[in-house]
Amino acid sequence: MSPAARHSAGLLPYALTDGGGSRDIEVFLGHMGGPFWARKDDGAWSVVKGEYDPASEEPLAAAHREFEEETGVDLPVPEAIPLGETRSSGKRILAWAVAADRSLAYVTSSTFTLEWPPRSGRVAEFPEVDRAEWLSLDRARRAIVKSQVAFLDRLEELLT
Repeated sequence: MSPAARHSAGLLPYALTDGGGSRDIEVFLGHMGGPFWARKDDGAWSVVKGEYDPASEEPLAAAHREFEEETGVDLPVPEAIPLGETRSSGKRILAWAVAADRSLAYVTSSTFTLEWPPRSGRVAEFPEVDRAEWLSLDRARRAIVKSQVAFLDRLEELLT
């Protein structure tokens, strides 16, 4: 891996719901914040994650920290199920599934600054995640960015 490769880690909360005799899987995803994603839905959701430095932070600890920063929720992680890795735009993304109660809800997010509109000279602040919601696995597959669909597939394999 190149020394310039970026590392990201995230948590994928899931809940098993009763779907008329069968158990359905729901996942808690974040909608990416900022003006580029504001009017997009399909392909604009993500595992709640963020970058970390592997030389100074363990990936699972980073995933927990990032979840709290980007949702405002300190999610207990008694048992984390590794979902492996995907890669996107030169970034290595690791994720863990964690069982969570459906009462889990988005509170607030850390922010980033961006010149907006481009070349305007104005700098605005935007949330990293502008909302997070529980989605059925079928809906999540349409909503999540393509590079992360593998996490949903792996979770389904593990739970069924």
